[in-house]
Amino acid sequence: MARKVHSRLLDDPALQAIVPRATLADLALPASAIDQLRQIVAQARHRTRVEDESGSRAHMSAGLGISALFAGESGTGKTMAAEVIASELGLPLYRIDLSAVVSKYIGETEKNLQRVFNAAEAGGAILFFDEADALFGKRSEVKDSHDRYANIEVSYLRRGIEGHQGIVILAVKARSALDAPFLRRLRFVVDFPVPGGTERRGLAQGAP
Repeated sequence: MARKVHSRLLDDPALQAIVPRATLADLALPASAIDQLRQIVAQARHRTRVEDESGSRAHMSAGLGISALFAGESGTGKTMAAEVIASELGLPLYRIDLSAVVSKYIGETEKNLQRVFNAAEAGGAILFFDEADALFGKRSEVKDSHDRYANIEVSYLRRGIEGHQGIVILAVKARSALDAPFLRRLRFVVDFPVPGGTERRGLAQGAP
């Protein structure tokens, strides 16, 4: 059963609040994918119980250190699945506005992302990186100083994901957009296949 979501909004230009409306019944996904979503929720709840019993960091996100990749084309239900997780856990959900994070100035992207992570941890929020390959995609071959700095940024961003003490969901069109070492560091990888005609109509309002 879904829980009441925290109402306090985080005040950051890079965070766009998403009101969770979807339920598991709204998702046109294979049973294996549904099971993975349930595992994410169960793991988050388990960590909450452990923290509550130990009395440490109970004010933070219910899913400390949980990272997930949602891979699938637009319209396959990735955003709806993020809504389901947020609703089940009673946590606020925020989409990252990449235009407010990525900067042409060296070092600014890292600072912006760290600010977002700090705000999410303080507010107990789930972060949803749509089109995440724009930030976390495969590193390019270094041909000049610009490429070198870009790769440094990507490495920093990936470390930020790994060290974040909340739930982070990355959405991409294909898992091949990320390299294998980074994929292995993500706790969950959920594939979202293209649904059939009837299922697609049911997902239309919840795309991507």
